[in-house]
Amino acid sequence: MSSKHRNQARQAGHALDAANFFLADVRDGLGPYLAVYLLTEQHRDEARIGLVMSIATIAGIVAQTPAGALVDATRAKRTAMATAAVMVTIASLSVPLFPSFFPVAISQGVAQAAAVVFPPAISAVSLGIFGHAAFTRRIGRNETFNHAGNAVAAGLAGVSAYWFGPTVVFYLLGAMALASLVSILAIPERAIDHDLARGLHDAGPDAQHEPPSGLGVLLTCRPLLAFAICVLLFHLSNAAMLPLVGQKLALQDKKMGTSLMSACIVAAQIVMVPFALLVGARADRWGHKRFFLAALLILPIRGALYTFSDNPAWLVGVQLLDGVGAGIFGAIFPVIVADLMRNSGRFNVAQGVVITAQSIGAALSTTLAGFVVVGAGYSAAFMTLGAIAAIGAIICLLALPETRQIIDVGPRQRGKTAARASAIAAK
Repeated sequence: MSSKHRNQARQAGHALDAANFFLADVRDGLGPYLAVYLLTEQHRDEARIGLVMSIATIAGIVAQTPAGALVDATRAKRTAMATAAVMVTIASLSVPLFPSFFPVAISQGVAQAAAVVFPPAISAVSLGIFGHAAFTRRIGRNETFNHAGNAVAAGLAGVSAYWFGPTVVFYLLGAMALASLVSILAIPERAIDHDLARGLHDAGPDAQHEPPSGLGVLLTCRPLLAFAICVLLFHLSNAAMLPLVGQKLALQDKKMGTSLMSACIVAAQIVMVPFALLVGARADRWGHKRFFLAALLILPIRGALYTFSDNPAWLVGVQLLDGVGAGIFGAIFPVIVADLMRNSGRFNVAQGVVITAQSIGAALSTTLAGFVVVGAGYSAAFMTLGAIAAIGAIICLLALPETRQIIDVGPRQRGKTAARASAIAAK
């Protein structure tokens, strides 16, 4: 690598660090704060809150796979991310201006549809700059800065909300969005190999310029389908847990609801940082499936522990386990997809398909949990969510192969398509 290319990669790495830090708050929009805001300021019941959040998530489901295909096809990846950041911000800032049910649902649907661009775009840019050999470590670094950004933003939101009320999160979101735009545009366009960014080829002699595989590879790759099911169950279990905790905390003390929610987020994000680093440093040695299985197994434990006490200190303490599971999942998810789609040219659309499954799980999670709370209480909801994750762990153990071994079958296979990798895994 020439000195010029090294300097570009170094600049790109620093810009990616900053983009992940500031996009941490932007990519999720209002996130769990929406539930607290609707409960304490708009006085919505839990079932209606869950319905609003699910409607918004469904909009993201519709946009997710096309977003992945767009990231595969376009060379304007930075522009796509910048445009999405602006759309998320405008949509979220409209909530206090138009607080009735349908405007909130529509605005959050727009925000969710725009935000689905970020995960595949960040992963694609990372792969296009650093390649497969350094991808796991780079993703671990991305997630580290993402969690650090979430922790800082949540801490600022918690302190500010105590003094100025829950609406302060809207202003914080706007400030983070502006910083994220600067960071995205600081990534050198020339540093990105757009063919490599879609997983089309490696820099070796065996795989130089193969065309993309057909889209049918997404349906014929059985490990990818198994992984998508497990991801759906992970988020069907996980997505509603934090909003439910936030609602329990807000019901105990409305003034402290947003601040305590921020404490939960900060606690989890702090724990996520070392676990994201651990995935980046050790997953290629210890195995990618093992890390994903561990993320699934944390959820039943977490769900059960939430039922032991309503004490705010206990709930915030249990939320530390979210840092373990989510920290591992966020770092290992794009790595497994890259394993399965290596040299297929369909890396980002495959991410879109699996994130669509993730979004379906998240959409159903908040609605399911809301109705279970109304019908049987919070403890029943937490136990139900934990049981769903246990089912996902069983499927992962039995149906998902070690994806790292699929890629490491030998040098003759490195130039083959993901369909060929799927056939090897199926034997």
